[in-house]
Amino acid sequence: MKKIHFIISLFVLTIFSGCSSDESSNIDLDGISAPSNISALTTIAQDNSGKVTFLPKGEGVTQYKVNFGDGSPESDYLAPGATANHTYPEGVYQAKIKAMGINGKVTEVTQKVTVSFLAPTNLQVTLAHVTGDNLSASVTAKANLETFFQVYFGETPNETPTDFMEGETIKHTYASVGEYKVKVVALSGGIASTTYEETITISNPVLLPVDFESTTLNYAFNNFGGANTAVANNPSVNEENPSAKVAKLNKSAGSEVWAGSFIELGAPIDFSTLKKIKLKAWSPKAGIVVKMKLENLTNPDINTEVDVTNTIANGWEELTFDFSAVDNAKNYQRLVVFFDFGNNGTGADYYFDDIELTAGVETVKLPLTFESSVLTYVFTSFGGANSVLGDNPDKTGINTSAKVGALTKGNGAETWAGSFIELASPLNFSTFKKMKMKVWSPQAGIVVKMKFENMSDSSINKEVDATTTVANGWEELTFDFDGATTANQFQRVVVFFDFGVSGTGKTYYFDDIKQSN
Repeated sequence: MKKIHFIISLFVLTIFSGCSSDESSNIDLDGISAPSNISALTTIAQDNSGKVTFLPKGEGVTQYKVNFGDGSPESDYLAPGATANHTYPEGVYQAKIKAMGINGKVTEVTQKVTVSFLAPTNLQVTLAHVTGDNLSASVTAKANLETFFQVYFGETPNETPTDFMEGETIKHTYASVGEYKVKVVALSGGIASTTYEETITISNPVLLPVDFESTTLNYAFNNFGGANTAVANNPSVNEENPSAKVAKLNKSAGSEVWAGSFIELGAPIDFSTLKKIKLKAWSPKAGIVVKMKLENLTNPDINTEVDVTNTIANGWEELTFDFSAVDNAKNYQRLVVFFDFGNNGTGADYYFDDIELTAGVETVKLPLTFESSVLTYVFTSFGGANSVLGDNPDKTGINTSAKVGALTKGNGAETWAGSFIELASPLNFSTFKKMKMKVWSPQAGIVVKMKFENMSDSSINKEVDATTTVANGWEELTFDFDGATTANQFQRVVVFFDFGVSGTGKTYYFDDIKQSN
């Protein structure tokens, strides 16, 4: 015990020496949790010697000891990453792994060690795809008489195997699709081992929604009639489409009036709930027919198609194709796109992106203009604030909109009173990292805070402050959300006015919330 205290004291002294006396007095060692996730990788020499190597593992550990479970003395203290060796006669032992933290708290776990010089028997391996990760596979195994396992995932020649224990799950991510022979070897203390082999097919199918942003998916377009489609850079990155990558269809000069391209999906489109498909389209001219056709993969005579006419030139717009009458049992799996259908090609480029199923109804999304005649803008308020859809109090200058958001911070409202609105889908920060919002305040010099939250976990959030400079007039504020990522799934937009000051009954207005650089 003296040795334990000496090591810990020395470690703590090292930490304290880098702190001021005030800082060190605030360190609560008792509040630090005991070590967790303790285990040990136990490997055995395949030479009938019974020599077992222990590699302890865990979190929050400063040192380990191993009780070998055979009545022999415990190991010396082991630093993280160090190993202990012990030689056993044949048998099954209950070893104990003792892990100590910086404050002396100890976590102890028992680990079975099987020492046998016979080949393992009854080897059972579970090889599975990883849900939500098409390029990964997982392996678990169990057997009789084994000490540990090794797995070869079959991706590279002369592969170094991964050692693992019974009850442990090993995950491997492949660099590309294909068929791979996975080999699991169960090892005991003898020369003989037991092997299991299984071939796994790694595929990464293109499924709706399709956004052309993946670096691992193969967006394989099939072209006909003189059209050619490939993934390309977005020609017009803006708030309507902030994506970096899109599909570009070139309709070469003189190409057929029916020239187009198709992509085959990894599974039939499921129209059981949503009956429409939308895509974002960019065209050098307005008033052209954009046709979407769906075909059965094995029988192209089973098909259906819908035409939509675009309305914007040299800009992105969202087009919706109504397949409400479709027969879902016909298994439509090939998606065909035509631009300027009915006219020969002129060499023009057309772009499309974000193909997805939809109910075909308008949704709350950025940019938020509050001008929709069909949407219901639902505000949730807190701390004594109250937000509603209201009339623009000052239709001049940079904002002549009819409708805006109106937030009243009631008398005595909390300093943090505010309101939020939830978007139909998470924000995309792949290109645009800043937000702009037009505000109208009865006073200048107040803090306006904008905050984004994950809808299912509000602790995942990011907030940015801006200060008004205009009283009784509209101005546009910019909020820099550099560091925010699409992976955070920010879908709740929260606004606060005169943050840090109790409410006085004043009303503040906001409008035109959009992403920008």
